[in-house]
Amino acid sequence: MKRMKSLVGIVLVLALAMIGVGCNKQQGGLEKIKVAEVTHSVFYAPQYVAMEHGFFEEEGIEVELLGAQGADKTMAALLSGEVQVGLMGPEASIYVYNQGSKDYSVCFAQLTKRDGSFIVGREANENFAFNDLAGKEILGGRKGGVPEMTLEYGIKNSGLTIGEDTAGGEVNVRTDIQFAVMAGAFTGGEGDYVTLFEPLATALEKENQGYIMASVGEETGEIPYTAYSALSSYMEKNQDIIERFTRAIYKGQQFVQTHEAEEIAKIISPHFTELSLEDLTTVVNRYQEIDAWCENPILKEESLSRLMDVMELAGELETRAPYEKIVTTQYAENVMK
Repeated sequence: MKRMKSLVGIVLVLALAMIGVGCNKQQGGLEKIKVAEVTHSVFYAPQYVAMEHGFFEEEGIEVELLGAQGADKTMAALLSGEVQVGLMGPEASIYVYNQGSKDYSVCFAQLTKRDGSFIVGREANENFAFNDLAGKEILGGRKGGVPEMTLEYGIKNSGLTIGEDTAGGEVNVRTDIQFAVMAGAFTGGEGDYVTLFEPLATALEKENQGYIMASVGEETGEIPYTAYSALSSYMEKNQDIIERFTRAIYKGQQFVQTHEAEEIAKIISPHFTELSLEDLTTVVNRYQEIDAWCENPILKEESLSRLMDVMELAGELETRAPYEKIVTTQYAENVMK
């Protein structure tokens, strides 16, 4: 009798386990993909649209976002296996490849096509120009990061010299303050200007702690600013997932190209609860006006070449990485057919 009870107990446990498995499948059965984003910003609106509008779910994917605060930390999360996909500047993939890593990072979908940061100053100036930075100090971000390099690119193209002699008219670009605390450092009295992504720039303006002067991206032109990357080893084993992920992003890109700022703001608002709908709409419109988002996920060879031009000008690149090694367009091309 005891043996019979034990057998019945085992059968019941197995049955409950099988029911549990069935429930998990019925509740979605989505494949969870961990994504590290270089920062949390309205700049990445197509991604949040894809999440909130169900585009990832349509592809059988559930995205878990991790805030990395910097391309170096995003790449570290990718290399360690903490995440499967990283959203960051392609410069990180170039650095890793040039270091001789066997399992390097490959960019498979471009998201934004120009710098998404804004120059914020301490006093309002409707006629601001890059020349106004002469003799001033600006908090520019991490040395070797795309935000800092594109800022330097814009400054140099304006005929200014970068250095610490502000009395002599040089622009002192500070690179000693971590990306995540630049806004706090600025409001604490550091620097004459700071570069910030949205919604931080608007938040400072709303608090009367700074004024948005100009878009760095509008001044410096198109560049492959942020793209999705995965390790070559992961991509080889999970081509179907990468393609489905890319398709969801492409749907998000198409959506933001064809819808008004207010509608986009309503959809992505759960990701930016600190902003009112009115302010969020203003921010979305700001990025639409500077044409920040890619129409499709293809990262072109000439775009990567221009990024490496910027890196060389900044003194951060000795060897140019081969396009065909650190970029693949096969997934983007497939989803666009």
